[in-house]
Amino acid sequence: MKPTSVFGHYEHHAEALLPRSLFVRRLRQHALLTAAVILGSLAIGILGYHATEDLSWLDSLLNASMILGGMGPVDPVRTDAGKWFASAYALYSGLVVLIAASILIAPIAHRILHRMHLQEDEQTGKPQR
Repeated sequence: MKPTSVFGHYEHHAEALLPRSLFVRRLRQHALLTAAVILGSLAIGILGYHATEDLSWLDSLLNASMILGGMGPVDPVRTDAGKWFASAYALYSGLVVLIAASILIAPIAHRILHRMHLQEDEQTGKPQR
């Protein structure tokens, strides 16, 4: 069965391995989704720091980037609203990093496991669908 959508269907273990061109397409789409998640999260941080700490757009970008990258804020957080935002954004950013890594790794892990399963089927003589 041919996948109807790169995201909507991963081939079953009994199906043939996805051709390289479609696999590269799947990787590209996962990379674009990951970039969208990261850019969206960065936008949330920029807006949050700009609104709660009255930082310039550039300083807001710097602080949001540093938090999202796991380094911590550059400017001290002075307002109560900024502290609430920075706390929530830091927790959120930790999850975003895990989600982004998972989105990128999923097609690669699936292909490796699928290939291993196909090799196992060849050794046991099970027919493919």
